[in-house]
Amino acid sequence: MQAEAQIKCRNLWKVFGANPKQFLKKHHGNPSAEALNEEGYIGAVQDVSFDVNQGEILIIMGLSGSGKSTLIRCITRLNDPTAGEMEYEGRDLLKLSDRELIDIRRHKMGMVFQNFGLLPHRDVLENVAFPLEVQGVPKADRVERAKQMIELVGLGGRESYFPRELSGGQQQRVGIARSLAVEPDIWFLDEPFSALDPLIRAEMQDEFIRLQTMLKKTIVFITHDFEEATKLADRIGIMKDGRMVQMDTPEQIVLNPADDYVAEFAKNAPHERIVSVRAIMGPVAADAVGSVESTAKIGSCAEQVLTGEHPVAVVDPATHEVVGSIDRHRIATSIFGRRAA
Repeated sequence: MQAEAQIKCRNLWKVFGANPKQFLKKHHGNPSAEALNEEGYIGAVQDVSFDVNQGEILIIMGLSGSGKSTLIRCITRLNDPTAGEMEYEGRDLLKLSDRELIDIRRHKMGMVFQNFGLLPHRDVLENVAFPLEVQGVPKADRVERAKQMIELVGLGGRESYFPRELSGGQQQRVGIARSLAVEPDIWFLDEPFSALDPLIRAEMQDEFIRLQTMLKKTIVFITHDFEEATKLADRIGIMKDGRMVQMDTPEQIVLNPADDYVAEFAKNAPHERIVSVRAIMGPVAADAVGSVESTAKIGSCAEQVLTGEHPVAVVDPATHEVVGSIDRHRIATSIFGRRAA
């Protein structure tokens, strides 16, 4: 069943320059790249439309300057779009009063950014409890909630530590705990792990997956790291020069990139961890031996298929019916073929 859209964005533009609204009007709401350049405007976000579905992890990525961070700032209205439409749970985000917008940010949205933004003069407990303090939550309640979040992110016992006494990864966990303290319905993260060294970054990605398994949040996550995106995302949107080039599942982006720009991102992607058996299977084979589920990633069954003499049957886990087969050639081509090319 199709998940319900929690956020809807339609034809979003964010243009920087002397009079961006007048500029867009002059060009009937769709200026060309040449018009932007000739008239001295920057189209940071250009005619972008997409939905964010309930409970999904949607990752927006692209090279530096592609517009991904500007887009997330538009959705949260930290920057107002120049044109377009945005809905949050059926409410027109662009028509909210300042008071209504502040209320949504405080109670419905959690935000984590690359710079952790911790208050240096407050300890871990006080940092995590801070947004609840802003909400006016009684002290006993906010302390209890903060302690729960600190335990959730694996920092139990460090409540009295100050940010300077924590590692980078621990500081990031505090930032995550603080953003979760308000129990947000939707969680925005802008390159939250990019300042961490590779080992801590991998650890935080695993922690993020663990938290999402427990909490089932709706998440919009910005990164420039394609492997990070494929590890975490339900869907990936890839931006270039302010436009959304492709938005799809990691598997479809790897197997069917929209253009050379997307293909360049995907060329070294770990197919064995992204591509499902269903995506590369062939027809049902009469001589198949053994079986694998159609939803399994090819890396999980590679040894079984590559070491066997016969094809392996592919079974639909929902119906338990044989829906195809997979053989050594198909799995070897999928894992090694494109990279070799």
